[in-house]
Order: sequence, then structure tokens, then C-alpha cells
Amino acid sequence: MGFENEASSSSYGLDPLPREDTPLLKSRPLSSQSKTFANVFIAIVGAGVLGLPYAFKRTGWVLGSLMLCSVSILTYHCMMLLVYTRRKLDSVTGFSKIGSFGDLGFAVCGSAGRAAVDVMIVLSQAGFCVSYLIFISNTLAYVFNSSSSNPILGLTPKSLYLWGCFPFQLGLNSIPTLTHLAPLSIFADVVDLGAMGVVMAKDVMIFLEQRPNLRAFGGFSVFFYGMGVAVYAFEGIGMVLPLESEAKDKDKFGKVLGLSMAFISLMYGGFGALGYFAFGEETKDIITTNLGQNLVSSLVQIGLCINLFFTFPLMMNPVYEVVERRFCDGSYCIWLRWAVVLAVSLVALMVPNFADFLSLVGSSVCCVLGFALPALFHLIVFKNSLSRKGIAMDVGIMVLGLVFAVSGTYSSLMEIFSPTA
Repeated sequence: MGFENEASSSSYGLDPLPREDTPLLKSRPLSSQSKTFANVFIAIVGAGVLGLPYAFKRTGWVLGSLMLCSVSILTYHCMMLLVYTRRKLDSVTGFSKIGSFGDLGFAVCGSAGRAAVDVMIVLSQAGFCVSYLIFISNTLAYVFNSSSSNPILGLTPKSLYLWGCFPFQLGLNSIPTLTHLAPLSIFADVVDLGAMGVVMAKDVMIFLEQRPNLRAFGGFSVFFYGMGVAVYAFEGIGMVLPLESEAKDKDKFGKVLGLSMAFISLMYGGFGALGYFAFGEETKDIITTNLGQNLVSSLVQIGLCINLFFTFPLMMNPVYEVVERRFCDGSYCIWLRWAVVLAVSLVALMVPNFADFLSLVGSSVCCVLGFALPALFHLIVFKNSLSRKGIAMDVGIMVLGLVFAVSGTYSSLMEIFSPTA
């Protein structure tokens, strides 16, 4: 199948660049169960959690909680499908160099499979970085220019802060090897946890004082919107194969992954519900802006901005790995990187709402990457040994992923381009 001829571009070789399959917590020797748990947590938890209270406002707290639980279970199942598929190929065909999602796509479907995964990885990672810029620019405009939205130097506050970040991002994204920035990403997750703790504590106090009217169900019209946000929040499937490779006890990897997903689900559900409980219909697309203008709130928001700022180049590295492999034979190209950063910044300028964009990325890309492709690869590899029930489940997941992708994308675009967006 020619796997050895192309795998070197993305799975092995001398001093590879960090990419979507590079765990941030590197371990030599193999990872213990606790280290694997931490790696899964770092791979999944990100800025998407900040949009969950707004999603609960749209969907209702009961429907939102059910969506998070359902997406968590389905994401876990599809992650394990990738693990089972690689193990099958390793045992039957001897593909011992399958180190990433893209490598698995090539092993199963050839160049078309790798191309499909590459496109989804580029769109999802770039989408994450667009959401980072939206969060940073909107938050800084709220913290420092909330009393006035008058243009500064002919630019709105959001545009001013976004373009102010632009030259610094060009510098950070020009660094060929970003492994030494990985601790900053880990630090970002620690700050995220601290910020979530502060926000949840304030949510409880505000809820006990105000007790706003709440909706349990928001109606079918917002179902796909909420699914998009939930899928975005749990996106991390590109990390599962390298994490399983680094696990010391691979027989217990599924259990550790399941426990980590359950913990993240409870944390997400609590954060989303408490944010909505505190502010009701006044819940904003970025929940930290609901906390008002005070020192603690400002420090939390600025801290999140700083951490997302430094996480940006790490999240863009899988994009650079793909585009440089496709257009520059794998060679480092600073102009191509700068062009990608410019494109991401321009998209961020055109999207007004943080949570709406989370839903769009989750629906349009993450549903295909996280659900449809793992089920397809599993079905192709196990087609001769699956029962009718197994085949029906794989086909069902593929259809479900595509339906969510089409319907959720339409719903999100309607929200983004609606007059009230």
C-alpha cells in the first residue's frame, strides 16, 4: 500500500516538528496511568469551555447537559475505534509506524485517506485559533474599552487589539520548533482551571442572590447549535493514537481514557450549568464578561488572554506541518506561515460572536473528524469480522456525523449572519 513511502512525512524521522499528534507532556519511559490521564485532560480542555454557559442559555440546562453527556460518550467510543483499528493493522499487516490520525488514514485509504484527515486537521486547528483571536480581542475590548466603543486610529477596539497581536504572532509562529513552548500550554490549562474555579464560585454566589428564570429545554431549533458547541468542547481525537502509544499499560488505556472523559464531562456540565444559573437570559457568549468590571474579573480575563496568546502557535503547528508538507516538500517556509496567520486573523475579524463560531467549527469540521472518519476507518478494516450490529453501528455513526455536520453548519451560519448576531 506504499505506507512506508509517505509515513515519514508525518510520523517519524529525525527531530520532527510538533504536530497534532505530539503530546504536550512527553515522557521517557512510557506514561503511567496518571500521566496518561493528565495528557488526555490537556489534549481536550481548552477555550471551548468558556462558551458552554451561553450554549446552555440557548439550549436549556437539561438539554445542554444531555448533549454534553451524549457527545462525551460518542467521542470516547470513536477514540477507541481509532485505537482498535490501529491495533488490528499492527497485528495483521505489520504497520508499526502508524503514529498519527493521518498515518492511519493513509494505511486504510491511501493518499485519499491522508488528504481527508489533513484537510480536517487544518480546518479544525485553524478554527480553534480563530476562536482564540476572537476571545482575546473581544475580551481586551471589554476590559479596557467597555465605557466607549469609539474607533481608535480608525479601528474598532476589537480590530485594534487583534492587529496589535498580529506582529507578535508572526514572530511566535516563525519559530521552527516550538517544543519549548509546550510548558506554556500546560500552564494555560492550569490557569483555565483556576479561572473556571473563580467563575464557578462567583456563579454560585450570584445565583443565590438573583435566582433568574431558567429554561430546561430550548427547543429543537437550537439542537444542532448546541451539538456543535459540545463537539467543539470535546475535540481532541488527533491526540488519542500517540497517547495510547506512550501508555505503559495499554490494556488499561481505554479505562483511563473513559475516566478522564467522565471527569471532563462533569466539569463541563457544572461550569455550563452554573454559568447559566447565575445569569439566566443575560448570559453572554464569553461567560467571563458577565462578571463585571472588578479586579478579580479583569485579572482572570487578562490571564486567559495571555495564555491563549501563547497557545496559538502550538495549535497552529499541525497546520504548518500539513501545508509545508503539501506545498514546500516538508521544508520550513516563513512566508507561508505568515500568510496562514494573516488568513486566520482576517477570519477572526469577520466573526462577531465567540460561541457562534465554536458551534460552526464543531459542526462543520469536528463532527466529520471526530465521528465520521473513525467509524469509516474502523468499518473498512473490520468489515470481514464485524457482526451486523457492528456494521450498523459504524454506518450509523458515519451518518450521524454527516447529519450533524450539515445541519449544525447551517444552524451556526444562520446564527452568525443573523441581524442580531
